[in-house]
Amino acid sequence: MKTMIITGGARGIGEGISREAAKQGYTVIINYNKSQKAAESLTEELKLGGFNAFNYKADVSDFNEVRGLAEFVIKKFGRIDVLINNAGIALRKLITETTTEEFDYIFNTNVKGVFNCCKAVLSHMIDKKRGNIINISSIFGINGASCESVYSASKGAVIAFTKALAKEVGPSGIRVNCIAPGVIDTDMNKGLDVNMLKEMCCLNKIGAAGDIAKLALFLAGDDSQFITGQVISCDGGVN
Repeated sequence: MKTMIITGGARGIGEGISREAAKQGYTVIINYNKSQKAAESLTEELKLGGFNAFNYKADVSDFNEVRGLAEFVIKKFGRIDVLINNAGIALRKLITETTTEEFDYIFNTNVKGVFNCCKAVLSHMIDKKRGNIINISSIFGINGASCESVYSASKGAVIAFTKALAKEVGPSGIRVNCIAPGVIDTDMNKGLDVNMLKEMCCLNKIGAAGDIAKLALFLAGDDSQFITGQVISCDGGVN
């Protein structure tokens, strides 16, 4: 049975991917850092539904903790087939009010976290000559967003990292792609003006975690075996 690690897999888009992956027959490893209760609850729910689900605490900004996550999966299951780099944090602030500590916090999670997780699993994937990495960026990593310059920059870095890494590990049979979600109905976006957000989209609605999950599972599967190094927007047609 194939394994899938989903960082930040207990809430929001990560939760949606965890659920969809379990339904499609993956052994799901739900990574969390602060959302212990949510991770344990989701794991228990999936197990009661007859699915294979586990959770593991690791701060993606700490390479030693991420390496422990990869070693746990290898020791228990003998394989890492798919890594979904979903863990991320947002910051809505004017640049003039943003501190250097906040900048470091965003980049340590959103960019260094992706690097750490890829580094931790790639030695195994390269050795096996197979593997699949999917990074979750944002439409703001492409278009940018006012009052979210640091967040936008971090997600833009994920896009550049994806394209470069795909070229580096493609000869080893590993695919690396990126999803750039638009506005998705998650806790991260609570409190925003929903009507304004809808007007940003051609479809005049905001997305659901399941929309991103289905795209992620497509990219993880064999039907996308000739797709790598791509950034695919799932945003309802942002104007």
